[in-house]
Amino acid sequence: MDIRVGNGFDIHRFSDDETRPLVLGGVTVPGAAGLDGHSDADVVTHAVAEALLGAAGLGDLGSHFPDTDERWRGAVSTQLLAHVVGLVRADGWTVGNVDCSVVAERPKLAPHRDQMQENLTGVVGAPVTVKGRRAEQIGGLGRAEGIACLASAVLVRSVDGSSPVGGAEEQ
Repeated sequence: MDIRVGNGFDIHRFSDDETRPLVLGGVTVPGAAGLDGHSDADVVTHAVAEALLGAAGLGDLGSHFPDTDERWRGAVSTQLLAHVVGLVRADGWTVGNVDCSVVAERPKLAPHRDQMQENLTGVVGAPVTVKGRRAEQIGGLGRAEGIACLASAVLVRSVDGSSPVGGAEEQ
């Protein structure tokens, strides 16, 4: 089997637009300030997509969905992730799993973690885990100026063309 690992990272500052919703892992967090970005600024979903693209050697999110293209303004990031998953699969890869660390002073992620994992697992077709981390008042993230996410993805491909054991096709 061929195995690859990819890392993804995304960061957005909080928006000055009080009407902008906060979306994390496909979950709209009620009562929380939204993040500034061209799409819905879902840092968790963006980091997952970056990790998958990196592992498959298929470029980055900006090359597929540039913020200079008005078609992607306000885009729902889980739809962008679904497109990325399609590209990864079309290239012969099966997602093994994705693990995410979200760095945020606010909001608390625990009340939303299960739904985020369920949403992302459904789109990716493999287990996605989400963990919350604090920046301990260090730097812009520690001052609650934004949210960042780091993600790692494992992709597998059988060298004989058969489906790898435990792959998304079997779930």
